[in-house]
Formats: sequence, C-alpha cells, structure tokens
Amino acid sequence: MQPRLIALQLVSVPDVDVNLDKVESLIDNIADPSQSQPALVVLPECFAFFGASDRDALAVAEPLHSGKIQQRLSYIASKYKVWLVSGTFPTQVPDDPNRYHANCLVIDDHGNLRADYQKIHMFDVQVADNTGSYLESHYTCPGNKVTVVENTPFGRLGVAVCYDIRFPGLFQAMGEIDVLAIPAAFTQKTGAAHWHPLLQARSIEKQCFVVAANQGGKHHNGRMTFGHSCIYSGWGELLTELRNGSGCVSVDVSLDSLQTIRANMPISQHNRFRSELV
Repeated sequence: MQPRLIALQLVSVPDVDVNLDKVESLIDNIADPSQSQPALVVLPECFAFFGASDRDALAVAEPLHSGKIQQRLSYIASKYKVWLVSGTFPTQVPDDPNRYHANCLVIDDHGNLRADYQKIHMFDVQVADNTGSYLESHYTCPGNKVTVVENTPFGRLGVAVCYDIRFPGLFQAMGEIDVLAIPAAFTQKTGAAHWHPLLQARSIEKQCFVVAANQGGKHHNGRMTFGHSCIYSGWGELLTELRNGSGCVSVDVSLDSLQTIRANMPISQHNRFRSELV
C-alpha cells in the first residue's frame, strides 16, 4: 500500500492546550487508524506556542522526553496510527536556563520517539514587514546535528526546519533521502519571495518528496505567516497545496517513483562534491 504524506497547517496561538487540541482535531478528520496505510503527518514550526514573544516561550519549555506537549504528541501518534514530525516546540537547554532548543521530534505510529532534531540555523534577519527585526538566537539555542531517520515506512526521512531550507550544505550532509520534512513559520514577506523556489530546489536536487508544513495566517502579536503548506515530488512537481488558514493537504505517493527518477538521472553518483552524513 502506498504511504500517505500529510502537511498540517496551523495559525497557532500562544496557548499550548488550544494548539494541541487543534492538531488532534485536524488529524482526526484526515487519519483512519483502521487502515494499514502508513501515514506521515508533518506539523508546522512553533506549532504548540506562537504569537507571543520569544521570551514567553521559555515558560512552556519542557525537558526532552518529558512534559505534556510530548505526552500528547505520543498519544495522538499512537491513537491515530500515524508517524508525526512534530514541527517545533521549546525544550530546555540543561546548561542555559535563559534559552531553549527549537526541537522537532519524529514519533512513530506506536507513540515512540524515533529521533529529535534541534533547528540549526537561526533566523537573525531584517525583513520589511510589521515585525522588522528578527533575532531568533537571543532565546533559541541552535542545534548541531543532522537528523535522518532510517527504516521508516517512508524510506530514509530527513528533517530540517524553516530557515534551514536556505542552506543546501545541510541537505548534502543527509545523503540520499526519500522524504524531507520541513516544518516552518515562513513570514508572509519572505514566503511570497522564496518559499516555493527553495522547496522545489530541495526536491529536485535530493530527488525526494518534500513535505512542507507552514504557519498560515495572522497571529496574536500581528505577525503574518505565509501558509502555502505543500508537498513536492522527487521531480520538483507541486502535488498539493493549502494557501491560507488551518487545515491539511495529503497525497498518496510511490517510493518506487524515486528509484526511477534516480536511475534515469543518477545525480548522487555524478556529484563530485559529496559530503558524508554527520
């Protein structure tokens, strides 16, 4: 049976319980736990708490492997028999109480943690929007590891977050992957300019499916996010898209199609600048 890829879009609020309930409600509408079809659900960046200040997120930061956000995610994954890429939520940094990791978990359909990824590249930029200056590194501690999950029903699963998408060296370091999960909270301004070109480029160069889950609307603090959560094929085709608001997009895919693409155009063999997985 062909696996199903699902991108879940939110307009998250600064209330963990409200956001978790919304996630479960959306998955309840699209998942069918009575079926044996493998399903991968990707949540957006900052899915559990968004629309307040970065400092406010410190109050909801959890220790890794403990806390109500992680417990609820595990429950949802096992209840609906889906694999979850959790988007990001704040987890505590043991030696720095004033910062947190933007942590993205991969949870299997039994509710077990299979991998965690801490966002590497910090969004410290100037944008011509109503926020203007973004300094993510002030409260977010960057990670330092590349995350690829082996032996999933979706092949080799790579994980990156939002601003990471602009740094192709990260994806070269992943080696061959079959699905790339990209949780994001792209701004309206940068999303309109770069969201689709960057996602399409990653799908073409990696010859993999890309599942990109974005925040999609106006948030409590006035921040505008771009939405347009979508899924790309390994040939760079836009397969499905949700422009604005909360909801899900999904597609059933053939992993065998990737082997055909790679056999006809063996990019990984031709690449003279290969880097090993770190």
